Amino acid sequence: MTVSGVSPAAIAAAVGEARAYLRLEGEAEQALLERLAASAIALAEAFTGTLLVTRTVEDVLPATTQGWQLLAAAPVVAIGGMTGLPAEGAPFVLPPSVYAVDVDADARGWVRVIAAGAAGRVAVSYTAGLGATWAALPPPLAQGVAMLIAHLFNDRDAGRAPPAAVAALWRPYRRMRLMAEAHQWGRGQ
Repeated sequence: MTVSGVSPAAIAAAVGEARAYLRLEGEAEQALLERLAASAIALAEAFTGTLLVTRTVEDVLPATTQGWQLLAAAPVVAIGGMTGLPAEGAPFVLPPSVYAVDVDADARGWVRVIAAGAAGRVAVSYTAGLGATWAALPPPLAQGVAMLIAHLFNDRDAGRAPPAAVAALWRPYRRMRLMAEAHQWGRGQ
């Protein structure tokens, strides 16, 4: 899975919230806060299993015609298309008639290759994320990120665990995968 980076606007918004939380004024330690914000967002996404701010993702999957395959990132907003990746030769765009896409009620993306042609693998381009902007995120997620940035900033040398409140704020948004999932809605394989 290849995910585009968190936008500078989202980083700036997270830094702004952390500055307010820390009661910092001016631009002191801006570069450090930006790095801490990027780390805190990455940790929030790893903990919740959810991309926070919408961005472009590309998954490379086997070009099997044996059924539906689950995309790695969630929540999926839109599935853009597929590119065939042959063992030899140039990649080629697959026409929509040779694959199927679906986004289920839990915003998980699914793809199915109907006819792979010369492709041994396919690259699936899609958009995933909980909110289009930082301001669109649920407040508990944003607050947890701001608290984690503040903790990382204040406890740089102490090595203490983050406040339990961070996990408590994020836990309701956590996506868990306990086993391999199969797309079983009778979509006619």
